[in-house]
Amino acid sequence: MRVAVTDSGVGNVRSVLRAVRHATSQGSDDVFLTGDPDALRRADVLVVPGQGSFGGIAHAMHGPLGEALVERIRAGVPFLGICLGLQVLFEGSDEAPDVRGLGILRGRVRKLAAPLDEATGRPLALPHIGWNVVLPGPAAGTLLPREGTHFYFAHSFAAEPEDGAIVAATCSYGAPFVAAVAQDNVVGIQFHPEKSQASGLAVLASFFARL
Repeated sequence: MRVAVTDSGVGNVRSVLRAVRHATSQGSDDVFLTGDPDALRRADVLVVPGQGSFGGIAHAMHGPLGEALVERIRAGVPFLGICLGLQVLFEGSDEAPDVRGLGILRGRVRKLAAPLDEATGRPLALPHIGWNVVLPGPAAGTLLPREGTHFYFAHSFAAEPEDGAIVAATCSYGAPFVAAVAQDNVVGIQFHPEKSQASGLAVLASFFARL
């Protein structure tokens, strides 16, 4: 199984690369970092991580890299998007209103609602950074434990799918938001498995076990 971790120039992709190798027990020949569209076309699994801005990753996808990803996703190749790798699957984002996403999933990425601490009523800071509990949604399958588990987040925006049936997990930061989606061969997670210690590695292992 050849796993391509996509280097779009956005975020610390090498930590994701190490986490995927650990979760799959595969080495550099089988789990590799690439920004080459032809290498993506030869891969059996696609992983797209990203940190930063929606505009940054979406602009990187406007060209051969994005074309290769869309082609392979539509051909049924398993896909895992992490953080911005989840967000770019959608049609667009309020963070960069004039920039198109890949449009694989219907819906838009919205800024988290002005969050208030439920206990104190005081405003919570944005971005949402740190550990938070994730609850499985209707499309969770075997991806997530059935009980709530803590994962690490770093974001100010979250996806709002048109179809609630594809929601694989939710989280709450003043108000609920979508923490993961799953549809056919596509999985996207808003939290960072590479920063979520054993829980994050377990989610990566669960993703690859489903293939």
